[in-house]
Amino acid sequence: MSLFGSLYVGNSGLTTSQNALNTVAHNMVNVDTQGYTRQQVSLATKFYNTISKSGSAVSYQQVGLGVSFTEVRQIRDYFLDKSYRKESGRSGFYDMSCDAIEEIEKIFQELDGKSFAATLNNLWESVQELSKDPSNTVNQGIFIQRCSEFVTRSQAVYQDLSDYQDDLNFQVKQKVDKINSIGKEIRSLNEEILKIESAQVEHANDLRDQRNKLIDELSEYASLNINTDIDGNYIIQIEGVDFVTVGDSKEIGLYQDPVNGFYTPYWVQLAPKDPITGMVSETTIKGAEVFDLNMPISTELNTDIGALKSALVARGDRRTTYEDLDPSKYDSIKDSVVMNIMAEFDQLVHDITTGINDTIVSAAKDYYGGTLPTSGYLIDSATGEPYKIFDVASNENSINHAADPEAWKYDYVTPNIMINAKLKQSPSLLGFIRPDGIVDQGCADNLKKLFTEEEHTLNPEVKTKTSLRDYYNNLISQVANTGSVMRGISANQEITVTNISASREQILGVSSDEELSNMIMFQNAFNASSRYINTVSEMMEHLINSL
Repeated sequence: MSLFGSLYVGNSGLTTSQNALNTVAHNMVNVDTQGYTRQQVSLATKFYNTISKSGSAVSYQQVGLGVSFTEVRQIRDYFLDKSYRKESGRSGFYDMSCDAIEEIEKIFQELDGKSFAATLNNLWESVQELSKDPSNTVNQGIFIQRCSEFVTRSQAVYQDLSDYQDDLNFQVKQKVDKINSIGKEIRSLNEEILKIESAQVEHANDLRDQRNKLIDELSEYASLNINTDIDGNYIIQIEGVDFVTVGDSKEIGLYQDPVNGFYTPYWVQLAPKDPITGMVSETTIKGAEVFDLNMPISTELNTDIGALKSALVARGDRRTTYEDLDPSKYDSIKDSVVMNIMAEFDQLVHDITTGINDTIVSAAKDYYGGTLPTSGYLIDSATGEPYKIFDVASNENSINHAADPEAWKYDYVTPNIMINAKLKQSPSLLGFIRPDGIVDQGCADNLKKLFTEEEHTLNPEVKTKTSLRDYYNNLISQVANTGSVMRGISANQEITVTNISASREQILGVSSDEELSNMIMFQNAFNASSRYINTVSEMMEHLINSL
């Protein structure tokens, strides 16, 4: 090789060492940058010049042309990325579930500085006092007052549960908006990266970092499937449906229920519009929903991934009442912590209010036999019907069940219940003293028995029966147990994510010690190339001067 050719070899060493040092410096500057991926220089030998070929020689006689700087590549592990994003989504699911349980615990344990348990206990104590002396007007007044407090507090708790459903509904909208925003950003980054890398001069590593960070964030909301095409574009699916494709990002739409305002996420590209209204409807989005909420929640089935899905499951699709605890309906609400608790709580209120009313009605029927007079003991002379301590604002449900002899009970759902205005104003109308002057101790004892008989279950899957006195405690215990389980799963999931993140960080994270070692290595390589050029230069100068 000529001396001039040797200078080019030395120059290649200087160039590659300088680029390598620049890469090391870039790593060092971003040692604490969140989402940054360690970059590594890839070097290769340049082509060799073949001087001679001989069949008898072990190899051809060749002269190297130096070193070439091929690329600056990111150091990532595909399998750790995939595991991290999957487990991060699962962690998001259970974190959201824990938040829902904790909010429900707050609603029940503390409401305006007073727990609901105290209200229920006050009602029970008033029933006990009434059974001691049913004819005492003070006991009657306290009993009616406690019934009124019970209705007010029950409706406040139910309203708080409804408000939390609305809050979850708002969170669903926020999460969908964020997912759509991330999808557009990823599509834009796909295009920018392709523009830069299509020239095959450099890798857009910093833009790739931005894209990977967005995908990590997206994985918290839903289950992802990520592939890369030949040009380096990320093709992303959410719940098995294309979300980001080459040059495009799909949109998740929100259908709002006209009755309760609850949002249902659906794929805009899969849901046809109604030909008459020009808008989507509950019918047209069927089959285009982002999530199949009818599938059981299971780690084995990977159906427990994503904070968005968790918010939808926790919120449910409607306000529930005791009727949703019917075995034929219960499967549709049991996975939703809010819907399940609302229905069980409403069942408590329903059973207490209808039970008290039924006791008063039965007392009047027992006294008069089969035919009730238009006025008399426990009879409201204005209506000709026995007094009911609890009344309802609407009779819609009872009208729908007119064939049932006890159709009136169907109207007794928490938001619809009110206290009887006449009895609230004049509790002594109850009296509990028959026309013959005998105190109706049996009616008072039946009220007490109503709270102590073990005839109630929380839901169809709970076989142990309980009394109305213990029902609420069992309900709270169920919430606490569910919360404990959810918190345990969430904590274990957090450990899993942390461990995977640590393993991933060992690969893609920047180690200052390692980078300093690389800096010394490339600095020495730069110095060696520089000395090599100086030596060749001195040889050339010596030859020229000598000749």
